[in-house]
Amino acid sequence: MRNRVAGLLGAALAIVLASGPLLRAAEVRPTVLTVEGMHCAGCAKKIAGKLTAVSGVAQVEANVPKSFFVVTPAERQAPSPKALWEAVEKAGYTAVKLEGPSGVYTKKPKS
Repeated sequence: MRNRVAGLLGAALAIVLASGPLLRAAEVRPTVLTVEGMHCAGCAKKIAGKLTAVSGVAQVEANVPKSFFVVTPAERQAPSPKALWEAVEKAGYTAVKLEGPSGVYTKKPKS
């Protein structure tokens, strides 16, 4: 009986350990970009269009009153912090802070 319980526990542990990396791979960690000079929904739409065009971006949500965007990556993707920052600049605005899986930036990231 003891060997059977030990075997079942071992099998259960193996399943949990094997599925751990799959669970972590499925995590989606968004990036929050704070933007200076965004005053209205029109500004937000212009910036969101540029952010959406960045490789690896699945969704962009704007918070106009608080002047920030939440950028959700596509599954198993990691949009470049530098590309996100530059997308804001291409829209004619100034990014002042980027907080994401690769760190917190208050200046344009190098990559």
